[in-house]
Amino acid sequence: MAEYYEPETYPKEWNYLQTGTIIDQYVIERELAHGGFSSVYLARQTSDQVQVAIKEYLPRKLAHRTWNNVVVVNDEESQALFKRGRRLFFEEARVLATLKHPNIVEVINFFEANSTAYMVMVYNYGVTLEKVLARKALDASEAFVKAVFNSLLDGVGHIHEHRYLHLDIKPANILVRPGNDAVLLDFGAFQAFPAVRPQQQTKVLTKGFSPIEQYNLCAPLGPWTDIYAIGSSMRACLELKSPQPAPERAEKDMLEPAAKVFKKKYSAPLLQAIDWAMGLYPKDRPQSAAELREALNAESSASKSLAAVFHTP
Repeated sequence: MAEYYEPETYPKEWNYLQTGTIIDQYVIERELAHGGFSSVYLARQTSDQVQVAIKEYLPRKLAHRTWNNVVVVNDEESQALFKRGRRLFFEEARVLATLKHPNIVEVINFFEANSTAYMVMVYNYGVTLEKVLARKALDASEAFVKAVFNSLLDGVGHIHEHRYLHLDIKPANILVRPGNDAVLLDFGAFQAFPAVRPQQQTKVLTKGFSPIEQYNLCAPLGPWTDIYAIGSSMRACLELKSPQPAPERAEKDMLEPAAKVFKKKYSAPLLQAIDWAMGLYPKDRPQSAAELREALNAESSASKSLAAVFHTP
């Protein structure tokens, strides 16, 4: 939900937990990322020295850390918003603790301390897709794209089966592990679906990755909403930049079909799957992760013809 920064670029006022700080049954080793709503640390369990990742709720527009690590709201007006955010943070942790899947970040504990909340997660070795693309260290092959997004779709399908939406899928929230296996991170924007009261939906938006319906608080959201974000993330792998934002596309769609732009480098089924997932309106997209995965892995007509030749009696 928030933008994350490399440690060396943190604003000076973003004081973070220091190495050696003990919280509950964990010792902080170092900071991993900071954002406007939370901080993430690498830590160890004191009992067995196993490494974990700890996410701390700290919305910096509402609260700050004092010398003894206690988090204090900035003013009385921020109190209600801070408490609501902390409640939602716990709800995120509770839901994640029940969504056990190899391609979803795993929460193993959550607790209150220092007047705020903490979420303890399995520490996965890898790098976010955003960093991979930003460093331009990868010529995204078709095999890479399929490996990352097939595994991601496994996780997303599991979420949808449990009637939840992620609503903030983007390269920054996709961790790529060795073997190009994806783990979906940061469920801070998640919602159950169908929403009982759509008008109460929280608006969480990322330009280029959020679909048009997410800009309308009363529009129904569903699996197709996450599908658009996945399609946009796949497209970002191909051209190393964020696609045109959905509201701009609604006014004047300048996004050329991937099937046209990249036809010399990637197979038709892959490109057609991306274009389908990025349909501007919900009805024009796959309605489930399974549908998108089937399209992503479809054989090209050329491959089918070749297979027919070699299997002809």
